[in-house]
Amino acid sequence: MSDGFLSQEEIDALLRGEPVAASPSPAGQDLSDIEKDALGEIGNISMGTAATTLSVLLGRRVSITTPKVSISTLNEIKRQYPLPYLVIEVGYTQGLLGTNILAIREQDALIIADLMMGGDGTNPPSELNELYMSAVSESMNQMMGSTATSISTIFKKKVDIAPPKVNLLDFAVDTDITNVVPGDEPLVRVSFRMEVEDLIDSELMQILPLNVAKEMVENLMNAVQQQASQAPPPPVASPKSATSTSTTTYAQPAPKPQSAQNVAVQPVQFAPLKPAGIPGADTNIGLIMDVPLQITVELGRTRKLIRDILELTPGSVVELDKLAGEPVDILANGKLIAKGEVVVIDENFGVRITDIISPLERANNLQ
Repeated sequence: MSDGFLSQEEIDALLRGEPVAASPSPAGQDLSDIEKDALGEIGNISMGTAATTLSVLLGRRVSITTPKVSISTLNEIKRQYPLPYLVIEVGYTQGLLGTNILAIREQDALIIADLMMGGDGTNPPSELNELYMSAVSESMNQMMGSTATSISTIFKKKVDIAPPKVNLLDFAVDTDITNVVPGDEPLVRVSFRMEVEDLIDSELMQILPLNVAKEMVENLMNAVQQQASQAPPPPVASPKSATSTSTTTYAQPAPKPQSAQNVAVQPVQFAPLKPAGIPGADTNIGLIMDVPLQITVELGRTRKLIRDILELTPGSVVELDKLAGEPVDILANGKLIAKGEVVVIDENFGVRITDIISPLERANNLQ
């Protein structure tokens, strides 16, 4: 294929159902084997974290593995996968420049949405209505957030993203998947195998503009070099003797202990301990007297499915995990420090402290 037109031989091959070889990428618009391996490693780690996040949300075992990196175009992807896809577009706001696109088949998204709404995934809805779209969008948002966190760890710098944009597109009909990359411009496609127990065994696609992919590789290489430069030097081996043939000495052998008969043994003596005050204790506590603490009174907690939360309306009653009249929790910066009871003081609510949490209880709360 040249100048965007098919030759007669290529047309005949398409009519026979045979694949047509893609044109080679122009210079500078391809990836080396090392770059592909690096992108596969980044995808393997980041999608592993995303799988863990999705597993927690769905309550099912999720596996996202086997990344395959290739150069493609949006037009080629549309020809190869003429199916409805849920497309998640994420823009980087810190640490990287550009956009990351994730594409998941609609049928897989329907199963995920059904699990998010409390179903068992065996009888998913026939289409993604507004309610199910909100549920699956939340799961994708959590996945991409965890992916950004893992990338930050890999690159050893903060990487942040904007809220994802989620759209349902039919690759067989819709002309524009995204306006980030033209349809005929080379991009990087990373394909993953996604499994959700016995419900999903499918392919998940990550689509990256070429410049974003190369920037990721560069960040990974820089992080590896930084780690190598900070590593301690290897131990220096002692020079081998002229007759040494098989071993290298790294440390001198310890000297043999002296005979017990030549050692004088005396009882150990310690100076008497005297109680001593802690000088400057009042001064030290004074250094933090003006540090603000956020005090929160918690009436109770509850856990609900996304389906139940989306059905909340003005006037709905949310049942908490505490009985009426039970002590409320008092927290300082999110840590439980005391319990108390609600009182009314001059038409204002207040809390009377009835119990201070012991140090042992505070330590247990840290677990």
